[in-house]
Amino acid sequence: MEIGFLNLSISDISNMFSSIWQVLSAHPEFFAMLTIPFVTAFVTWAHVWMALKMLFYPIKFWGIKIPNFPFGFQGIGWQGIVPRKAGKISGVIVDQTLSKLGSLDEFFQAMEPEEMADFITQTVDANLERLIDEIMNERSASLWSNLPYALKRRIYSYAHEQLPTIMRELVVDLTHNVEELVDMREMIVRTMENDRRLMVNMFLKVGQKEINFIWHISALIGFIFGIVQMFIYLLVPQHWTVPFFAAIWGFLTNWIAIWMVFNPVEPHPIKYLRLFKRVKGFPFIVPVIPRIDTYNWQGGFMKRQPEVSEVFAGIVVQELVTLENIMNEMMYGPKAAETRNLMKDHLYEVLESPVVSTTLRVGLGRREFGQLKNTIIDKSIDATMVPIRDPELNESRASKIYGLFCERIKALTPSEFQNLLRPAFREDETTLIILGGVTGFLAGWLHLVLVFFPVSG
Repeated sequence: MEIGFLNLSISDISNMFSSIWQVLSAHPEFFAMLTIPFVTAFVTWAHVWMALKMLFYPIKFWGIKIPNFPFGFQGIGWQGIVPRKAGKISGVIVDQTLSKLGSLDEFFQAMEPEEMADFITQTVDANLERLIDEIMNERSASLWSNLPYALKRRIYSYAHEQLPTIMRELVVDLTHNVEELVDMREMIVRTMENDRRLMVNMFLKVGQKEINFIWHISALIGFIFGIVQMFIYLLVPQHWTVPFFAAIWGFLTNWIAIWMVFNPVEPHPIKYLRLFKRVKGFPFIVPVIPRIDTYNWQGGFMKRQPEVSEVFAGIVVQELVTLENIMNEMMYGPKAAETRNLMKDHLYEVLESPVVSTTLRVGLGRREFGQLKNTIIDKSIDATMVPIRDPELNESRASKIYGLFCERIKALTPSEFQNLLRPAFREDETTLIILGGVTGFLAGWLHLVLVFFPVSG
Protein backbone atom coordinates (compact mmCIF):
# COMPACT_ATOMS: atom_id res chain seq x y z
CA MET A 1 0.00 0.00 0.00
CA GLU A 2 2.79 2.39 0.89
CA ILE A 3 4.52 1.69 -2.44
CA GLY A 4 1.24 2.18 -4.26
CA PHE A 5 0.65 5.43 -2.45
CA LEU A 6 4.17 6.59 -3.28
CA ASN A 7 3.73 5.69 -6.95
CA LEU A 8 0.40 7.47 -7.02
CA SER A 9 1.94 10.58 -5.46
CA ILE A 10 4.81 10.66 -7.91
CA SER A 11 2.36 10.13 -10.76
CA ASP A 12 0.18 12.97 -9.58
CA ILE A 13 3.15 15.27 -9.25
CA SER A 14 4.34 14.32 -12.72
CA ASN A 15 0.92 15.00 -14.21
CA MET A 16 0.71 18.34 -12.42
CA PHE A 17 4.05 19.54 -13.79
CA SER A 18 3.09 18.27 -17.25
CA SER A 19 -0.16 20.27 -17.15
CA ILE A 20 1.68 23.39 -16.00
CA TRP A 21 4.22 23.00 -18.78
CA GLN A 22 1.45 22.64 -21.38
CA VAL A 23 -0.22 25.80 -20.15
CA LEU A 24 3.07 27.70 -20.17
CA SER A 25 4.18 26.48 -23.59
CA ALA A 26 0.83 27.42 -25.09
CA HIS A 27 1.17 31.00 -23.92
CA PRO A 28 1.90 33.45 -26.80
CA GLU A 29 4.74 35.03 -24.76
CA PHE A 30 6.14 31.71 -23.58
CA PHE A 31 9.81 32.38 -24.39
CA ALA A 32 9.66 35.88 -22.99
CA MET A 33 8.18 34.47 -19.76
CA LEU A 34 10.96 31.88 -19.53
CA THR A 35 13.53 34.68 -19.40
CA ILE A 36 11.99 36.20 -16.27
CA PRO A 37 13.74 33.97 -13.64
CA PHE A 38 17.13 34.30 -15.33
CA VAL A 39 16.86 38.06 -15.85
CA THR A 40 15.62 38.53 -12.28
CA ALA A 41 18.51 36.44 -10.92
CA PHE A 42 21.10 38.42 -12.90
CA VAL A 43 19.62 41.83 -12.14
CA THR A 44 19.34 41.00 -8.45
CA TRP A 45 22.92 39.76 -8.37
CA ALA A 46 24.09 42.91 -10.17
CA HIS A 47 22.22 45.47 -8.08
CA VAL A 48 23.24 43.81 -4.81
CA TRP A 49 26.86 43.96 -6.00
CA MET A 50 26.37 47.65 -6.76
CA ALA A 51 24.75 48.29 -3.38
CA LEU A 52 27.61 46.58 -1.53
CA LYS A 53 30.19 48.57 -3.47
CA MET A 54 28.33 51.79 -2.71
CA LEU A 55 28.41 50.83 0.96
CA PHE A 56 32.22 51.06 1.04
CA TYR A 57 33.35 53.02 -2.02
CA PRO A 58 34.48 55.55 -3.01
CA ILE A 59 36.42 56.27 0.15
CA LYS A 60 36.64 59.98 -0.69
CA PHE A 61 33.72 61.99 -2.04
CA TRP A 62 33.43 61.74 -5.81
CA GLY A 63 31.44 64.41 -7.59
CA ILE A 64 30.73 68.14 -7.33
CA LYS A 65 30.91 69.56 -3.81
CA ILE A 66 28.22 72.13 -2.97
CA PRO A 67 28.38 74.03 0.35
CA ASN A 68 25.32 73.65 2.59
CA PHE A 69 23.87 70.88 0.42
CA PRO A 70 20.73 69.41 2.06
CA PHE A 71 20.25 65.94 3.64
CA GLY A 72 23.81 65.86 5.01
CA PHE A 73 25.44 65.23 1.62
CA GLN A 74 28.51 67.09 0.39
CA GLY A 75 27.05 67.84 -3.03
CA ILE A 76 26.11 66.04 -6.23
CA GLY A 77 28.02 62.79 -6.15
CA TRP A 78 28.66 59.89 -3.84
CA GLN A 79 30.88 58.75 -1.02
CA GLY A 80 30.71 55.26 0.44
CA ILE A 81 28.34 55.09 3.41
CA VAL A 82 30.95 53.60 5.73
CA PRO A 83 33.75 56.13 5.02
CA ARG A 84 31.24 59.02 5.00
CA LYS A 85 30.00 58.11 8.46
CA ALA A 86 33.26 56.72 9.82
CA GLY A 87 33.08 58.78 13.02
CA LYS A 88 29.53 57.80 13.90
CA ILE A 89 29.99 54.11 13.03
CA SER A 90 33.28 53.79 14.92
CA GLY A 91 31.65 55.44 17.94
CA VAL A 92 28.90 52.80 17.89
CA ILE A 93 31.47 49.99 17.66
CA VAL A 94 33.41 51.37 20.64
CA ASP A 95 30.32 52.02 22.76
CA GLN A 96 28.62 48.70 22.07
CA THR A 97 31.58 46.34 21.72
CA LEU A 98 35.09 47.57 22.52
CA SER A 99 34.03 49.25 25.76
CA LYS A 100 32.89 45.83 27.00
CA LEU A 101 36.30 44.24 26.47
CA GLY A 102 38.14 45.99 29.30
CA SER A 103 39.78 49.25 30.32
CA LEU A 104 42.64 51.00 28.58
CA ASP A 105 44.58 50.79 31.83
CA GLU A 106 44.31 47.01 31.72
CA PHE A 107 45.52 46.84 28.11
CA PHE A 108 48.40 49.23 28.75
CA GLN A 109 49.49 47.21 31.78
CA ALA A 110 49.44 44.06 29.63
CA MET A 111 51.92 45.73 27.25
CA GLU A 112 54.53 45.47 30.06
CA PRO A 113 55.55 49.12 30.48
CA GLU A 114 58.84 48.19 32.19
CA GLU A 115 60.07 46.63 28.96
CA MET A 116 58.86 49.68 27.05
CA ALA A 117 60.81 51.95 29.39
CA ASP A 118 64.03 49.97 28.82
CA PHE A 119 63.59 50.13 25.04
CA ILE A 120 62.88 53.88 25.09
CA THR A 121 65.87 54.47 27.38
CA GLN A 122 68.25 52.59 25.08
CA THR A 123 67.09 54.53 22.02
CA VAL A 124 67.10 57.94 23.67
CA ASP A 125 70.42 57.30 25.42
CA ALA A 126 72.13 56.55 22.11
CA ASN A 127 71.19 60.03 20.88
CA LEU A 128 71.23 61.87 24.20
CA GLU A 129 74.32 64.03 23.65
CA ARG A 130 73.13 65.11 20.21
CA LEU A 131 69.75 65.97 21.73
CA ILE A 132 71.38 68.10 24.47
CA ASP A 133 73.47 69.91 21.86
CA GLU A 134 70.37 70.56 19.76
CA ILE A 135 68.46 71.98 22.73
CA MET A 136 71.29 74.21 23.93
CA ASN A 137 72.16 75.51 20.45
CA GLU A 138 68.52 76.40 19.94
CA ARG A 139 68.27 78.36 23.20
CA SER A 140 71.81 79.85 23.45
CA ALA A 141 74.34 78.78 20.87
CA SER A 142 76.97 81.26 22.10
CA LEU A 143 76.82 80.02 25.69
CA TRP A 144 77.01 76.38 24.69
CA SER A 145 79.87 76.88 22.24
CA ASN A 146 81.92 78.82 24.79
CA LEU A 147 81.23 76.44 27.66
CA PRO A 148 84.33 74.47 28.68
CA TYR A 149 84.29 70.91 27.37
CA ALA A 150 84.75 69.55 30.89
CA LEU A 151 81.46 71.15 31.99
CA LYS A 152 79.69 69.78 28.91
CA ARG A 153 81.00 66.31 29.77
CA ARG A 154 79.66 66.66 33.32
CA ILE A 155 76.20 67.50 31.94
CA TYR A 156 76.36 64.64 29.40
CA SER A 157 77.47 62.17 32.07
CA TYR A 158 74.84 63.26 34.55
CA ALA A 159 72.09 62.99 31.90
CA HIS A 160 73.22 59.46 30.92
CA GLU A 161 73.26 58.49 34.59
CA GLN A 162 69.79 59.83 35.39
CA LEU A 163 67.99 58.82 32.16
CA PRO A 164 67.13 55.17 33.05
CA THR A 165 65.57 56.18 36.37
CA ILE A 166 63.69 59.09 34.83
CA MET A 167 62.25 57.00 31.97
CA ARG A 168 61.26 54.12 34.22
CA GLU A 169 59.48 56.41 36.67
CA LEU A 170 57.91 58.41 33.85
CA VAL A 171 56.52 55.34 32.05
CA VAL A 172 55.17 53.94 35.32
CA ASP A 173 53.53 57.29 36.05
CA LEU A 174 52.02 57.45 32.54
CA THR A 175 50.74 53.89 32.96
CA HIS A 176 49.00 54.72 36.23
CA ASN A 177 47.38 57.79 34.66
CA VAL A 178 46.55 56.39 31.22
CA GLU A 179 42.78 56.44 31.85
CA GLU A 180 42.93 60.14 32.77
CA LEU A 181 45.24 61.07 29.88
CA VAL A 182 43.64 59.04 27.08
CA ASP A 183 39.99 58.73 26.07
CA MET A 184 39.89 55.37 24.26
CA ARG A 185 36.66 56.21 22.47
CA GLU A 186 37.97 59.51 21.14
CA MET A 187 41.30 57.91 20.20
CA ILE A 188 39.66 55.19 18.10
CA VAL A 189 37.08 57.52 16.52
CA ARG A 190 39.80 60.02 15.60
CA THR A 191 41.95 57.21 14.13
CA MET A 192 39.03 56.02 12.00
CA GLU A 193 38.13 59.51 10.83
CA ASN A 194 41.71 60.32 9.92
CA ASP A 195 42.11 57.09 7.96
CA ARG A 196 38.73 56.12 6.52
CA ARG A 197 40.35 53.45 4.39
CA LEU A 198 41.24 51.70 7.65
CA MET A 199 37.58 51.44 8.61
CA VAL A 200 36.63 50.11 5.17
CA ASN A 201 39.40 47.50 5.30
CA MET A 202 38.34 46.53 8.81
CA PHE A 203 34.75 45.81 7.73
CA LEU A 204 35.92 43.96 4.62
CA LYS A 205 38.28 41.74 6.63
CA VAL A 206 35.76 41.05 9.35
CA GLY A 207 32.72 40.56 7.13
CA GLN A 208 34.07 39.44 3.73
CA LYS A 209 32.32 36.06 3.92
CA GLU A 210 29.04 37.71 4.86
CA ILE A 211 29.39 40.28 2.08
CA ASN A 212 30.06 37.50 -0.44
CA PHE A 213 27.10 35.54 0.96
CA ILE A 214 24.74 38.50 0.53
CA TRP A 215 25.96 38.96 -3.01
CA HIS A 216 25.69 35.32 -4.11
CA ILE A 217 22.51 34.38 -2.24
CA SER A 218 20.79 37.33 -3.88
CA ALA A 219 21.02 35.59 -7.27
CA LEU A 220 19.29 32.48 -5.88
CA ILE A 221 16.62 34.55 -4.15
CA GLY A 222 16.15 36.54 -7.36
CA PHE A 223 15.76 33.35 -9.38
CA ILE A 224 13.08 32.02 -6.99
CA PHE A 225 11.25 35.34 -7.13
CA GLY A 226 11.55 35.22 -10.91
CA ILE A 227 9.74 31.87 -11.01
CA VAL A 228 6.99 33.34 -8.82
CA GLN A 229 6.77 36.35 -11.14
CA MET A 230 6.53 34.07 -14.18
CA PHE A 231 3.40 32.42 -12.78
CA ILE A 232 2.00 35.80 -11.74
CA TYR A 233 2.34 36.92 -15.33
CA LEU A 234 0.62 33.71 -16.46
CA LEU A 235 -2.36 34.52 -14.23
CA VAL A 236 -2.26 38.29 -14.85
CA PRO A 237 -0.84 38.76 -18.38
CA GLN A 238 -0.33 42.50 -18.02
CA HIS A 239 2.96 44.13 -19.02
CA TRP A 240 2.94 46.46 -16.04
CA THR A 241 3.43 43.46 -13.74
CA VAL A 242 7.01 42.95 -15.03
CA PRO A 243 8.57 46.19 -13.69
CA PHE A 244 6.15 46.32 -10.74
CA PHE A 245 7.11 42.97 -9.31
CA ALA A 246 10.76 43.44 -10.29
CA ALA A 247 10.76 46.45 -7.96
CA ILE A 248 9.16 44.40 -5.16
CA TRP A 249 11.74 41.64 -5.61
CA GLY A 250 14.48 44.25 -5.52
CA PHE A 251 13.23 45.52 -2.15
CA LEU A 252 12.77 42.06 -0.69
CA THR A 253 16.03 40.58 -1.93
CA ASN A 254 18.23 43.18 -0.26
CA TRP A 255 16.20 42.97 2.95
CA ILE A 256 16.22 39.15 3.07
CA ALA A 257 19.95 38.90 2.27
CA ILE A 258 20.93 41.36 5.02
CA TRP A 259 18.46 39.77 7.47
CA MET A 260 19.94 36.29 6.90
CA VAL A 261 23.43 37.52 7.86
CA PHE A 262 22.42 38.76 11.32
CA ASN A 263 19.27 36.80 12.20
CA PRO A 264 18.41 34.96 14.26
CA VAL A 265 20.85 36.52 16.73
CA GLU A 266 20.64 33.59 19.15
CA PRO A 267 20.97 30.00 17.88
CA HIS A 268 17.68 28.16 17.37
CA PRO A 269 17.98 24.34 17.30
CA ILE A 270 15.81 22.78 14.59
CA LYS A 271 15.24 19.02 14.26
CA TYR A 272 15.30 17.59 10.74
CA LEU A 273 15.57 14.27 8.90
CA ARG A 274 19.12 13.94 7.61
CA LEU A 275 19.40 12.02 4.34
CA PHE A 276 22.70 13.34 2.94
CA LYS A 277 26.08 14.61 4.08
CA ARG A 278 28.65 16.86 2.44
CA VAL A 279 32.00 15.44 1.39
CA LYS A 280 35.11 16.93 -0.13
CA GLY A 281 35.35 16.50 -3.87
CA PHE A 282 32.91 14.94 -6.32
CA PRO A 283 30.00 14.17 -5.90
CA PHE A 284 30.09 16.61 -2.90
CA ILE A 285 26.89 15.12 -1.41
CA VAL A 286 26.40 11.44 -0.54
CA PRO A 287 23.42 9.63 1.03
CA VAL A 288 23.53 8.48 4.67
CA ILE A 289 21.35 6.25 6.82
CA PRO A 290 18.31 8.42 7.62
CA ARG A 291 18.39 9.88 11.12
CA ILE A 292 17.05 12.81 13.08
CA ASP A 293 19.67 15.55 13.36
CA THR A 294 19.78 19.06 14.82
CA TYR A 295 20.58 22.24 12.90
CA ASN A 296 21.40 25.41 14.84
CA TRP A 297 19.69 28.16 12.88
CA GLN A 298 21.54 31.41 13.45
CA GLY A 299 22.71 34.43 11.49
CA GLY A 300 25.80 33.64 9.42
CA PHE A 301 27.92 36.31 11.08
CA MET A 302 27.17 35.11 14.62
CA LYS A 303 28.03 31.55 13.65
CA ARG A 304 31.55 32.70 12.78
CA GLN A 305 32.20 34.35 16.15
CA PRO A 306 35.38 32.34 16.97
CA GLU A 307 36.86 32.95 13.51
CA VAL A 308 35.87 36.63 13.36
CA SER A 309 37.19 37.21 16.88
CA GLU A 310 40.71 36.31 15.80
CA VAL A 311 40.54 38.58 12.74
CA PHE A 312 39.05 41.53 14.62
CA ALA A 313 41.45 41.18 17.56
CA GLY A 314 44.35 41.37 15.09
CA ILE A 315 42.94 44.58 13.59
CA VAL A 316 42.38 46.17 17.00
CA VAL A 317 45.87 45.51 18.38
CA GLN A 318 47.67 46.38 15.15
CA GLU A 319 45.67 49.40 14.00
CA LEU A 320 43.55 50.87 16.82
CA VAL A 321 44.67 50.18 20.41
CA THR A 322 48.37 50.37 19.60
CA LEU A 323 51.23 51.66 21.72
CA GLU A 324 51.88 54.41 19.18
CA ASN A 325 48.23 55.54 19.13
CA ILE A 326 48.01 55.58 22.92
CA MET A 327 51.22 57.59 23.31
CA ASN A 328 50.27 59.96 20.48
CA GLU A 329 47.01 60.63 22.26
CA MET A 330 48.89 61.28 25.50
CA MET A 331 51.51 63.57 24.03
CA TYR A 332 49.53 65.46 21.39
CA GLY A 333 45.86 64.82 22.18
CA PRO A 334 43.32 66.90 24.14
CA LYS A 335 45.02 66.00 27.44
CA ALA A 336 48.54 66.89 26.20
CA ALA A 337 48.86 69.73 28.76
CA GLU A 338 48.32 67.29 31.61
CA THR A 339 50.94 64.94 30.14
CA ARG A 340 53.43 67.84 29.94
CA ASN A 341 52.82 68.66 33.60
CA LEU A 342 53.46 65.06 34.53
CA MET A 343 56.70 65.04 32.54
CA LYS A 344 57.79 68.28 34.22
CA ASP A 345 57.66 66.56 37.59
CA HIS A 346 60.32 64.14 36.41
CA LEU A 347 62.52 66.27 34.15
CA TYR A 348 62.65 69.38 36.31
CA GLU A 349 64.33 67.40 39.08
CA VAL A 350 67.30 66.93 36.76
CA LEU A 351 67.36 70.57 35.71
CA GLU A 352 67.30 71.73 39.31
CA SER A 353 70.26 69.54 40.27
CA PRO A 354 73.49 71.41 41.15
CA VAL A 355 75.34 69.95 38.15
CA VAL A 356 72.92 71.45 35.62
CA SER A 357 71.38 74.36 37.47
CA THR A 358 74.63 76.01 38.55
CA THR A 359 76.12 75.82 35.09
CA LEU A 360 73.14 76.94 33.03
CA ARG A 361 71.21 79.28 35.32
CA VAL A 362 74.22 81.58 35.69
CA GLY A 363 74.98 81.61 31.99
CA LEU A 364 71.39 82.02 30.77
CA GLY A 365 69.68 84.03 33.48
CA ARG A 366 66.40 83.15 35.20
CA ARG A 367 64.10 84.02 32.26
CA GLU A 368 66.10 82.16 29.64
CA PHE A 369 66.52 79.24 32.01
CA GLY A 370 62.73 79.04 32.40
CA GLN A 371 62.28 79.03 28.61
CA LEU A 372 64.94 76.34 28.38
CA LYS A 373 62.80 74.10 30.57
CA ASN A 374 59.88 74.37 28.13
CA THR A 375 62.15 73.59 25.19
CA ILE A 376 63.47 70.52 27.02
CA ILE A 377 59.91 69.26 27.58
CA ASP A 378 59.03 69.70 23.89
CA LYS A 379 62.22 68.01 22.71
CA SER A 380 61.85 65.21 25.26
CA ILE A 381 58.35 64.44 24.00
CA ASP A 382 59.58 64.29 20.41
CA ALA A 383 62.60 62.17 21.43
CA THR A 384 60.37 59.76 23.37
CA MET A 385 58.01 59.32 20.42
CA VAL A 386 60.82 58.21 18.08
CA PRO A 387 61.25 54.77 19.72
CA ILE A 388 57.49 54.58 20.39
CA ARG A 389 56.91 54.59 16.61
CA ASP A 390 59.31 51.69 16.09
CA PRO A 391 57.40 48.94 14.18
CA GLU A 392 59.09 46.11 16.09
CA LEU A 393 58.19 47.63 19.46
CA ASN A 394 54.56 48.09 18.40
CA GLU A 395 54.40 44.55 17.01
CA SER A 396 55.80 43.10 20.24
CA ARG A 397 53.28 45.09 22.34
CA ALA A 398 50.45 44.00 20.05
CA SER A 399 51.36 40.35 20.62
CA LYS A 400 51.09 40.96 24.38
CA ILE A 401 47.43 41.97 24.21
CA TYR A 402 46.20 39.99 21.17
CA GLY A 403 45.20 36.95 23.20
CA LEU A 404 43.43 39.15 25.73
CA PHE A 405 41.33 40.84 23.05
CA CYS A 406 40.66 37.61 21.18
CA GLU A 407 39.33 35.70 24.19
CA ARG A 408 37.11 38.58 25.28
CA ILE A 409 35.60 39.05 21.82
CA LYS A 410 34.85 35.32 21.74
CA ALA A 411 33.13 35.71 25.12
CA LEU A 412 30.76 38.45 23.90
CA THR A 413 27.09 37.58 23.70
CA PRO A 414 25.66 37.24 20.16
CA SER A 415 23.81 40.56 20.63
CA GLU A 416 27.06 42.31 21.54
CA PHE A 417 29.10 40.49 18.90
CA GLN A 418 26.87 41.45 15.96
CA ASN A 419 27.77 45.10 16.56
CA LEU A 420 31.21 44.49 15.07
CA LEU A 421 29.64 44.47 11.60
CA ARG A 422 25.96 45.40 11.99
CA PRO A 423 26.52 49.20 12.24
CA ALA A 424 27.95 49.29 8.71
CA PHE A 425 24.68 47.97 7.28
CA ARG A 426 22.28 49.48 9.82
CA GLU A 427 23.48 53.03 9.19
CA ASP A 428 21.88 53.22 5.76
CA GLU A 429 20.10 49.89 5.48
CA THR A 430 16.93 51.60 4.27
CA THR A 431 18.91 53.29 1.50
CA LEU A 432 20.26 49.94 0.31
CA ILE A 433 16.79 48.36 0.34
CA ILE A 434 15.22 51.28 -1.54
CA LEU A 435 18.09 51.21 -4.02
CA GLY A 436 17.29 47.55 -4.67
CA GLY A 437 13.67 48.43 -5.43
CA VAL A 438 14.54 51.31 -7.75
CA THR A 439 17.13 49.25 -9.61
CA GLY A 440 14.69 46.35 -9.91
CA PHE A 441 12.01 48.65 -11.35
CA LEU A 442 14.35 50.12 -13.96
CA ALA A 443 15.66 46.68 -14.91
CA GLY A 444 12.06 45.43 -15.18
CA TRP A 445 11.19 48.20 -17.64
CA LEU A 446 14.31 47.45 -19.68
CA HIS A 447 13.40 43.77 -19.71
CA LEU A 448 9.90 44.66 -20.83
CA VAL A 449 11.11 46.88 -23.68
CA LEU A 450 13.81 44.50 -24.93
CA VAL A 451 12.02 41.15 -24.60
CA PHE A 452 8.26 41.43 -24.11
CA PHE A 453 7.42 44.29 -26.47
CA PRO A 454 9.15 42.69 -29.52
CA VAL A 455 7.32 39.41 -28.82
CA SER A 456 3.91 41.05 -28.40
CA GLY A 457 4.54 43.26 -31.41
